[in-house]
Amino acid sequence: MTRLVNESCAACDRNAIAVEADEQAELLLQLPGWQVVGRDGVPQLEKVYSFKDFNGALDFANAVGELAEGANHHPAILVEWGKTTVRWWTHTIGGLHRNDFIMAAKTDYLHGK
Repeated sequence: MTRLVNESCAACDRNAIAVEADEQAELLLQLPGWQVVGRDGVPQLEKVYSFKDFNGALDFANAVGELAEGANHHPAILVEWGKTTVRWWTHTIGGLHRNDFIMAAKTDYLHGK
């Protein structure tokens, strides 16, 4: 398990500093299957999780929603038959903050439970 899962999110404002490309690459090494994707010009962390059916995908999405609400940091979640796609980014800075990598690690932890 990555050490990121044991970290907590720090409150961010619009002056928070985005993670630079070299640090992104280092953090991604701790997050198998996650990738940085661009959506409307905004870099985001994305991973697709597979499940046996829709209910498994939905249950996982709900668990991620509870995790997000507890951290006051909210992802985009897409639920389809047999898969859930999760995308993390920091809305206030329009990019990636360390918090996003922490939440990605916590999402992986939820999936592994």
